[in-house]
Amino acid sequence: MLRAAIIGATGVVGQEFLVSLNRHSWFEVKRIAASERSAGKKYIDAIHDKNTGIMKWHQRDPIPEYVKDMIVEPVNDIKPQDIDLVFTAIEADDAKVIEPRFAEHIPVISTASAFRNENDVPILIPGINDEQAELINIQKKNRRWKGFVVPLPNCTTTGMAITLKPILDDFGIKKVFMTSMQAVSGAGRTPGVAALDIFDNIIPYIPKEEEKVQTETMKILGTLNNGSIEPAHIKVSCTCTRAAVLDGHTETVFVETEKTCGPTEVKKSMLKYSENVSIKGLPTAPPEYIYIHDDPTRPQPRLDRNMNGGMTTVVGRLRKDPVFENGIKYVVVSHNEKMGSAKGALLLAELLKEKKYL
Repeated sequence: MLRAAIIGATGVVGQEFLVSLNRHSWFEVKRIAASERSAGKKYIDAIHDKNTGIMKWHQRDPIPEYVKDMIVEPVNDIKPQDIDLVFTAIEADDAKVIEPRFAEHIPVISTASAFRNENDVPILIPGINDEQAELINIQKKNRRWKGFVVPLPNCTTTGMAITLKPILDDFGIKKVFMTSMQAVSGAGRTPGVAALDIFDNIIPYIPKEEEKVQTETMKILGTLNNGSIEPAHIKVSCTCTRAAVLDGHTETVFVETEKTCGPTEVKKSMLKYSENVSIKGLPTAPPEYIYIHDDPTRPQPRLDRNMNGGMTTVVGRLRKDPVFENGIKYVVVSHNEKMGSAKGALLLAELLKEKKYL
């Protein structure tokens, strides 16, 4: 059993980590850390406002018993020698400082964007670009670290990249156009976004989101050559919007392929990839990596986001595109707070343990 710490344990993503790691067969949460405001308190007290009685617990699952009486520590009090790995659920600016301090000694699995664009840091989606994990050894050598930092991609990138991988492998890809309708939970607890701004509305701009999706997709689908990742030669354009949906990012994806293919061929390709995906058998891996609906009214976030605990990428409306000579288009729903966040990070940790990086 590997000993884990969670940094940012009182936030939304940190809470998802606590739930996902409850009774896990490979990892055990031994230390938790959060802001100075919470430090020194029992976890149950740190998320409880005594003046109002409000419990700031944002998960549908109840607070796991194992964490209620754990003491929330300042980050600096957590010593790398007392744990085997760290899961971070913090903002990018904090991650730039905190993650390297731990990575000097032990592995860090990150949900932050701080190191995604570094040349020696892979952005890993378990089952999609596992071979890029080899970059970890180069990162450790370059930085003279005993550990490493491996981040997940932006949650908007995840569902699209998963569905593009089998298309790229079987038919080649020239161009991708995507429009997202992203859940409000992806904005965290940003004041205003979940209240007056979003109800009866769609917000047509999410700062830095489109740039992240475009660059991360090309890196994830790229090729590891001579110790670095050569980005995929794909042109990616997207428009990212915020919609009045609680959880689950919905995306419409248009793909120009190099080889001629139709909906039937692409469906077979995705399902074959799903059936043979490398992560089968890992504790958090879903039975269906990709699921495809024939019903033209699906996928819908309310109906499909929680399939297999939010770990399945759900596709529908798979059809020929009349604009491209070789084109396909579809709709995808991916759970931004499950596969796109803490549970995806846990699945990544399982993959790295299987590959002997942990």
